[in-house]
Amino acid sequence: MSVIATAGHVDHGKSALIEALTGTDPDRFAEEKRRGLTIDLGFAHTALPSGRPVSFVDVPGHSRFLGNMLAGVGGADVCLFVVDASEGWRAQSEEHLRIVELLGIDRGVVAVTKCDLVDDEDLGLVLDELGERLAGSPLETVPRVAVSARTGVGLDVLLTELDRLVDPPPPPGPGRSRLWVDRAFTVAGSGTIVTGVTEGAGFTIDQAVAVMPHDVASSLRGIHVRGEAVGAVGARERAALNLRGVSADTVRRGDVVVTPADWWTTSQFDAQLTVLAGIAHDVGRRGSYSVHIGSGEYRSELQVIGARSVAPGATGAVRLRLGVGLPLLPGDRFILRESGRDETVGGGEVLDIDPRLPLSKAAPDRRWQRVVAERGWVTSADLARLTGVMVEPTIGTWVADPVALAALTESLRARVTASPAPGLAASLLDDRERALVDHLDDLTLSGEWVTLGTTGQGEHPVVEQLRLGGLQPPEPDAPRDVLRDLRTRRVLVERDGVWFHPDAIDEAAAVAASLLATSPDGFTVAQFRDAAATTRKYALALLGELAARGVTRRRDPLHIGGPLLPAL
Repeated sequence: MSVIATAGHVDHGKSALIEALTGTDPDRFAEEKRRGLTIDLGFAHTALPSGRPVSFVDVPGHSRFLGNMLAGVGGADVCLFVVDASEGWRAQSEEHLRIVELLGIDRGVVAVTKCDLVDDEDLGLVLDELGERLAGSPLETVPRVAVSARTGVGLDVLLTELDRLVDPPPPPGPGRSRLWVDRAFTVAGSGTIVTGVTEGAGFTIDQAVAVMPHDVASSLRGIHVRGEAVGAVGARERAALNLRGVSADTVRRGDVVVTPADWWTTSQFDAQLTVLAGIAHDVGRRGSYSVHIGSGEYRSELQVIGARSVAPGATGAVRLRLGVGLPLLPGDRFILRESGRDETVGGGEVLDIDPRLPLSKAAPDRRWQRVVAERGWVTSADLARLTGVMVEPTIGTWVADPVALAALTESLRARVTASPAPGLAASLLDDRERALVDHLDDLTLSGEWVTLGTTGQGEHPVVEQLRLGGLQPPEPDAPRDVLRDLRTRRVLVERDGVWFHPDAIDEAAAVAASLLATSPDGFTVAQFRDAAATTRKYALALLGELAARGVTRRRDPLHIGGPLLPAL
C-alpha cells in the first residue's frame, strides 16, 4: 500500500500539510492558487523515514467539489484525515468520514492542523471532540497527531505514523490489471498520458490494454511512477501510463485501463447498500442517483431487492443500473449520492456483476457457488471474470452446479439409450455434453457416435467370445438379462437373434464398401457371404444391421451404398 488520500473540511489545511510533508504544492491550477481553495485533485510524493516511497492524493474539502473528492479517495488504502485545531469538527469533516467508512478504508492517521494557533487547553478540547466524533468509525483508534505546516511541529511524528501503515507494493505479476483514470492529458512527443492507481497484477511496457467503457484497444508506450520512467509497475501504485493510438479527447476521468481479456464488463450490478444514519429519508427507487466507483461518477437507476426501501442506518440489497459498461468485480466499493437533494445517501460493496435472477428471486452475495448455481454451467475463465476467484473445472473447462450436472447427465444418458444404432450422433452434442461424455464412465465417444458402455463395463467373458468369433460368432454363452444389458449399453449388437461384437459390424461395413468399390450398382447376399467368408445366416443378419445403420440400402435383389457407407 503506497497511496494516501487526504480528507477533511475545506480550509482545514490539507494542501498546506501535503506541501510541508513533500515539498510539492498539490494545487496545480492558477485558480486554486488565486482563491486559496483546492478545486481538483492534487498529487505529490515523498520518501518516508524507512525510505519507502509514498504517493499522496490531495482532495478538495468544499462540498461543491465532492465529486472530485470521491474520484481521488476511491483509489487510496490509507486516509490522512485533517481537522483544523482552531475550528474543530465541521460539516465536511462528518461527510468525508462517512465516505471513508463506506469505502472500507480502515487505516489512517488524524492530523490536527494549525496547532500553533491554539493553546494546549483548546487543543485538548479538539482532541476530546475527535474522540467523540470518531467513536464507532474505522478511524476510532488511529493515531492523532497535532501538527503545524507553518512551523513544522509534529511533521516528523506524522511521517513516522504513516510509515507504520504503508506496505511496499507487490511486484508486477501475471493476472488481471486495472487503472481508474483520474487525469488524462497530452505530452508533446509522447501522446496521451493517463494517471491513476494500479490494481491487480500491475502493468508492463508494451502490454496490450483496452480503455473502457469505449473499448478502445491500445498498448503501453511507457510507464512513469513518481516522475521516473520504469519498465513495469505493480499494484497499489500511482502511475502514469503512456497509451499508444488513443487520442486524449477519447479518455477522461472515470474511464478504466484494463487488460482486456480478464474483465467482465457490466452496466448493472447487485450490491449491498448501507444508508447513512444521518439522512432524513428512506432510500428507494424514487430519486435521481449517481454512483461513484473508482474515479468515475455515473448516473444510475436503483431498485431495492426484497423490500421497497432501505431505512437510514440500515443495510439492504439493491440493483443498480448504469448507462455505461464498466469492468467491475465483487468487492468493489461505491458511494451513492442523490442528485436532487445533492447529498450522499450511502454506499457499499458490489456483490454480483452479472445478475441473472429477477428482483423477486435475487439473493446476491459474493459466493462463487451462488453464481454457478444460478447459471448451472460456467467456464472457469468466465467464473474468474465474474467473481475474481479461480476455481478448478469439474467437467472439461466448465464449473458445473451439482443439480445441473445431474440433470444433464440423466438427459444425455436417456438420449443415448433411446437413439437407434449405432448410437447418438456426436454432432448433436453441445460443448457441455461433449465434455460430459468424456467425464462419464458409462458413455463412450467412438468416431462420430456416442454409445453406452466402456471397456471396463464390457469385460464379461461373452464379449471377448464374440469378438474372437468375428463375422461368424458362436452362440453367446451368457444369461439373457446379461445379454440385454450389454446390448443396451452398446457393448454387443443383436440383429435378428444373432449376436455380434461391434468390431464385426465395422468389419462388415468395410466388406460392403470394398464390394461397392468394384460393383457400384450393388451386390447380392451371396457375394457378401463369400467376401465375408461367413454363412448365409450371418450374412443376412449383418446386412440387416448395415441397412439399419444407413451403411447400405436394399434394392432387391441387390444391396447398394447408403449415406453412411465408409470410405476406403
